[in-house]
Amino acid sequence: MGGEALPRDTGGDADVLTVLRSATAAEHEQVESALGLMDPQLGRDRLVAVLARLHAFWAAAEAGLDAWARRHPADAAAVSWSRRRRAHLFAADLRALGAGADVAARPELPAVEDTDQALGRLYVLEGATLGGTFIARHLDTLPALGPGVRLGAFSPYGAETGAMWHAYRRVTRERVAAGGGDAARLVGAARATFGTLAAWCAPVGAPA
Repeated sequence: MGGEALPRDTGGDADVLTVLRSATAAEHEQVESALGLMDPQLGRDRLVAVLARLHAFWAAAEAGLDAWARRHPADAAAVSWSRRRRAHLFAADLRALGAGADVAARPELPAVEDTDQALGRLYVLEGATLGGTFIARHLDTLPALGPGVRLGAFSPYGAETGAMWHAYRRVTRERVAAGGGDAARLVGAARATFGTLAAWCAPVGAPA
């Protein structure tokens, strides 16, 4: 999400991160087009509508990852899953804007069957934190946001954003390089997550 939301991997080898980036480029573009959060004319009402959609999506995505973490606690700990939840931050942002934060409906996401699929889903959620730093700065400039309002969901890690992304990359690469991971399942889960996010946010997308 945002002008630089697509994770950029500088390695020269065609490793799993490079494959993920290339394979999900179209879906990523769909999400950015649907959200339009860098729009200089972004108003408060549409921002609230987008945040509500993102809150519901993150709640659904995290529910699947929580179920995976209960079955595979060591893998969840290795990727620091407990630090990566963001649904509560979207809820807090909605409240800061004077909107309700109850999730009345959620998108349907495939079950997370194993750690490969968990890492594929996390590719989408964690990649969004990179572009989120640009979105957060942009939103701070919008008069529609109101004085004294600071949103936290788009930049949940602050100064640790880079470190958290690098930690995710390391775990993902090591899993595939060690022969225990299936890159195709990783990519499939990432594409399915991106596709669901784009479809879920389309109703509140930016005007053409």
